[in-house]
Amino acid sequence: MYKKRTYRNLVKRENLVSFRTVVKETDLSILAEKHLDRETTDIILKYRGYIESYISLYPEFATTLVPWINNVSDPNIIAPNIVAPNIIAPNIINDMIKAGIKANVGPMAAIAGSIAEYVGNDLMAHSREVVVENGGDIFLMLKGTVTIGIFAGESPLSMKMGVCIDTKNQPLAVCTSSGTIGHSLSMGKADAVCVISRSCSLADAAATSIGNQIKTKADINKSIDFGKKIDGIIGIVVIMDDKIGLWGDIEVIPLKT
Repeated sequence: MYKKRTYRNLVKRENLVSFRTVVKETDLSILAEKHLDRETTDIILKYRGYIESYISLYPEFATTLVPWINNVSDPNIIAPNIVAPNIIAPNIINDMIKAGIKANVGPMAAIAGSIAEYVGNDLMAHSREVVVENGGDIFLMLKGTVTIGIFAGESPLSMKMGVCIDTKNQPLAVCTSSGTIGHSLSMGKADAVCVISRSCSLADAAATSIGNQIKTKADINKSIDFGKKIDGIIGIVVIMDDKIGLWGDIEVIPLKT
């Protein structure tokens, strides 16, 4: 059942236009310099087509919860459970595969972030500043600093604080996983695990992997120790009930009411 994403009402940038584009299960909230719904629809269809075609050839790609190995050599993976055929895959598929390997999860853990990233990158041909939000996974291309509020369900810390980040005029990803809200699969019970990276695919997969390890508040520090070893992660925020854990090159500030 669809639940209205009311947190999207809190996203704004005075110089950008806000619009929503929906294609099948893909539901994106976008900020850009002008309304780009037609262009966004075409881009979504292109990348969904790549993913759907790959899954039609290799159905296990959509269901495996362990890394999928395809033309990727990574010394950190000792005994991969799924070995894909040695074929050339589209870039979005390869990014999902690589993110899953780094975070030690299945490739579909990176799908929402990957769609946000690839749509955002293509929209940059039409708008110098772009924000693409896909179910809590965000691709950002903004000038200067940006503050991201963290929605954490029933936690008393939900939307009480924001992560202030200097984008350095480069694309940036902020992805969030939860074991208590949303429809995405999580083995943990954290209210929110937020990961910042230059790669949206990696941030999405890492947020899932870190969140999987959190069953109680006592697991917060251990999960952050695990996450900060993933190459390419800039920062981590973990919220469970009234506890929060932080790591990385980030600044946390209180949000205005």
